Amino acid sequence: MKAKTLDNITLSSEDMERIDTAFNDIRNTLPFLLGLSPTEKRRMSKIGTKAQNYTDKALKMAERYPDVIPNGLAVDAAQEQMTLFRYLHDVLQQLNELKTLVECTQMLAGSEAYAAARLAYRSVKTVGESNNGLDVVVEDLARQFRRRPSSPVEVTDA
Repeated sequence: MKAKTLDNITLSSEDMERIDTAFNDIRNTLPFLLGLSPTEKRRMSKIGTKAQNYTDKALKMAERYPDVIPNGLAVDAAQEQMTLFRYLHDVLQQLNELKTLVECTQMLAGSEAYAAARLAYRSVKTVGESNNGLDVVVEDLARQFRRRPSSPVEVTDA
């Protein structure tokens, strides 16, 4: 299996502008999106596959038998909310897939850059021992990974 690499892959500032525009277009298309506090989320009824099927069936029943449904229940509005739920579910699936791909690609880019930096450091460290001009650079980079001595643990008799 060939190792995955990002050699010769770039993202230009124009690409970033297009991405920002696309996200703004999505936000503008969904101006009704809102946030919920953790307390609001906890108190809210959740809808999974079983509850979705139940909701669909109950709303269809309410539509067929309007004479037994309370006057305050807006069945049409509830059906519109279910349609919105389904559409947002599809959007969320696409966003999650994109999020996973972006996270993995970012991780690989960081890993490749870090591996290159370590190789450069080892090379400069080797040459730096014989070239006084590089000693300062090597020392500065070496400080990043110096281990600090741990504080001695004081043992007390109980």
